Amino acid sequence: MWRYPKVLAHRGGGTLAPENTMAGLLRGMRAGFRAIEYDVMLARDGVPVVMHDPFLGRTVPGSGHVVDYDALELAGMDAGGWFGREYEGEGVPLFVEFAQFCKAHGVWMNIELKPAPGHEIETGGAVARIAAAMFADELEDRSTPGRLERAPLLSSFSMDALLAAHEVAPQLPRAFLMSELPPDWERRAREVDAVAIHVNHRHLTPQQAREVKAAGFGLFCYTVNEAARAAELLGWGVDAFCTDRIDLIGPDFITQVK
Repeated sequence: MWRYPKVLAHRGGGTLAPENTMAGLLRGMRAGFRAIEYDVMLARDGVPVVMHDPFLGRTVPGSGHVVDYDALELAGMDAGGWFGREYEGEGVPLFVEFAQFCKAHGVWMNIELKPAPGHEIETGGAVARIAAAMFADELEDRSTPGRLERAPLLSSFSMDALLAAHEVAPQLPRAFLMSELPPDWERRAREVDAVAIHVNHRHLTPQQAREVKAAGFGLFCYTVNEAARAAELLGWGVDAFCTDRIDLIGPDFITQVK
């Protein structure tokens, strides 16, 4: 069962601000979003940072890999200038600070574990440990309606990262990310004790949507940028999705199509 927000801003600000930055998060919040998806990986010193690519060059100028630098070095790099001059100097956020800001402002988080190759176990364990400590009260309070659902959802394509997260903080909910559903998708999801399946909407079929829901999982799609497609997916039984087009698909989209 999906107990979380239905429409998420992809990487914070979608196409309206540099991805995975505080500026992106604030842009999504100005559009009314109180639920976002973003990516986390480890820097060289084991400190989690908010970033999608395991290498520099696309959103952060430079060369080499994220794991070649300590977190504070990355925080001092420019993660916004590629998007526009007004964002020059926007740094790579530290996960702790980013997550604390989200929690303080009531922004629900789908945290994608995005480990650099070879760092799957360390990434899953580190992020889960921090998130569990940050939301300890919510995770322990199962009597107050809605309190448990404030805790973030950890998702990943990496089974190793999800298994490590489960070992460190089994009380944190997890979702298995798959570009398309393989024949053994249910076995994989149950192996990591996932509460939801996340899939690329382009590869999903109505029959698969019915099968996922019948198996008792929440069903989330990425990244849906057309309102007509979003409405179609909801008609298939999809529970939620993220979007880059936060200017076209708002946080209240679900109520508009009912």
